[in-house]
Amino acid sequence: MREELQRTDRLIIMTKYPEPGQTKTRLIPALGSQGAANLHRQLGLNTVAVGAEFNPEIRYAGGDETLMRDWLGDFQFAKQGSGDLGDRMSRAFADGFANDSMSGCCRIVMIGTDCPGIDAKLIQTAFATLLTADLVLGPATDGGYYLIGLRSFYPQLFKTIIWSTETVLSETLTIANQHKISYELLPMLSDIDRPEDLALLL
Repeated sequence: MREELQRTDRLIIMTKYPEPGQTKTRLIPALGSQGAANLHRQLGLNTVAVGAEFNPEIRYAGGDETLMRDWLGDFQFAKQGSGDLGDRMSRAFADGFANDSMSGCCRIVMIGTDCPGIDAKLIQTAFATLLTADLVLGPATDGGYYLIGLRSFYPQLFKTIIWSTETVLSETLTIANQHKISYELLPMLSDIDRPEDLALLL
């Protein structure tokens, strides 16, 4: 039987408003600025459709809440805030655990909108994994990760990481080992970030 989410479990989706020239910039040489923005727009719609049953909180950059609702629908929205990716992810986890601190156990799973291979079953597996592990990661083929989940807040996982490089996953696992944070890995999937990744959409 499929495990039911606990009331305090939370899915966070990190994304950016699809402004031409500001999103999927590494794909602009192949698709143009409008084409890259259109792809980002569609990937976002697909990801939110997959995550809708988990009542996600959408953390966004660029645009405003009205534009985000027009794009993705009626969900809970919050700005990502300032800083690098690690700062913004850390803030989202910190806020989530702080908000639920009076409600008992909480598991938080975070995804982006760049990985078309994510489905609801995988998200559910991530939540289930956090029953026994402190940390769950979905490895990406580019050396990063497409999903991260925690059952307690470990800010050290988001510090000293060189983001958007092929060492993100390995650096994260090194930190987890140093701090005795137990972890499990999900199946490896691919993000759509570079022109060579576009073949994965066919």
